[in-house]
Amino acid sequence: FCIEETTKKLGIMVIADEVYGHLVFGNTHFVPMGVFGSIVPVLTLGSISKRWIVPGWRLGWLVTSDPNGILQDLGVAFFHSISLNMRMDDYLLLSESVYTTVGAVPQILEKTEEEFFSKITDILREAADICCDRLKEIPCITCPKKPEGSMFVMYCGSEDKCLLKLNYSLLEGINSDTEFALKLAKEESIIVLPGITVGLKDWLRITFAVEPSAFEIGLGRMKAFYYRHAKKQ
Repeated sequence: FCIEETTKKLGIMVIADEVYGHLVFGNTHFVPMGVFGSIVPVLTLGSISKRWIVPGWRLGWLVTSDPNGILQDLGVAFFHSISLNMRMDDYLLLSESVYTTVGAVPQILEKTEEEFFSKITDILREAADICCDRLKEIPCITCPKKPEGSMFVMYCGSEDKCLLKLNYSLLEGINSDTEFALKLAKEESIIVLPGITVGLKDWLRITFAVEPSAFEIGLGRMKAFYYRHAKKQ
């Protein structure tokens, strides 16, 4: 299955969401879809907040890769653009923060050194290792494959992908991923996303974009939570 060849046969373009582009640290390398622009037009979505680790910076861009001018020949006009996606309360800080952020973007994109990105991926790699190692100590949560990119662990569509499966049969009085998440938040101040919120019942989503020592503490609390609610044998 080849995305670019398939879309070419269908006569459609590729829209590639690459906000997590380059955030890889396993055996799989990141390949931007734009390199296939000579085969099929590609519209790529990028973002500051993920690769530069600045959550809250609602700033991104759209870039086309269409060296053969297919979109132009069809009369379709695309352009490099900056998109601001803000909540209503963000407008209160418009003059102080958003304009400053937009003004900083050229400097950020052009002058960030590779050492910065290497450090980020090293931290994520270490945190992913900690995540999988510590989750082995929590019997009700299964993580059979270590993440190799991004900053989350969750089910990704097949058994050979990163996932966190919740096993209720080992727990007393917890019968859904929502109950697990709510009790964990109330008792241990640890926040996980119940899979039901994205249509994946009985799964959990955990972020490991956390300073490693703090992450160790958090996973330790999850372990204590499990043993407090584990069914008595």
